[in-house]
Amino acid sequence: MAATWSDKPVEVAGIKLHVSRAGSGAPLLILHHDIGTLERLPLYEALSRRFDVLVPHHPGYGRSERPSWLRRVRDVAVMYRCLLSDLGLQQASLLGLGFGGWIASEMASMAPRDPKRLVLVGAMGLKPPEGDILDQALLSYIDYARAGFHTDEGFAAAYGSEPSTDQLEQWDICREMSFRIAWKPYMYSQTLPHLLAGVRLPSLVVWGEDDRVVPLSAGRLYASRLPDARLEIIPACGHCVDMEKPAALAALVTSFLDGK
Repeated sequence: MAATWSDKPVEVAGIKLHVSRAGSGAPLLILHHDIGTLERLPLYEALSRRFDVLVPHHPGYGRSERPSWLRRVRDVAVMYRCLLSDLGLQQASLLGLGFGGWIASEMASMAPRDPKRLVLVGAMGLKPPEGDILDQALLSYIDYARAGFHTDEGFAAAYGSEPSTDQLEQWDICREMSFRIAWKPYMYSQTLPHLLAGVRLPSLVVWGEDDRVVPLSAGRLYASRLPDARLEIIPACGHCVDMEKPAALAALVTSFLDGK
């Protein structure tokens, strides 16, 4: 049976964040990619059967309002900490997808013992020791989104072989906001590698074996910088593990959050 989802705006720092929520149990905040998020992904549905799942649209992305003052990824992390506080959610676990993984890492570094557990999937935020984070300014919206998948079939299953005009517009909005808050340096923090050493919670780092957006070397770096972390590599999968291998990722996340 499909979960019953609620969608409502929640005011944080003077702007309205769009928040989707479903399920019951321990709270789990899911932070989406820099290309935004599709509604009701199978991963979200699967996790809502076990957890109280919250999926906000980042400020300036999707259906959330855009703060004119927002300039840093760490500002977004502060806003999400405010969101959890305002909703009365303590010890929420964090699941960050790609760009959302960077935000989740910043949140964990702010209060090293506060989140219950941390899951990073193809996370941006660290400069890869080998290779570079794919520069979306060099690609069209469609080609950048397509690069997140191991196969064209995986991309088509998520977005269709010819994405809609509305989807193209959404990618355009997301790209502009990403450039505003994560341009120099591009998609990584110079301070986060040092701050991760203070994180005091169990962490799971998940990477697609064929991630062409964020090199696997960044995943290995995350796993080495976080004091209590393990790395899981998903074969035959690209950057968007959440859309290409939702069942495998849901199983990993559920087992990890259950303390197994």
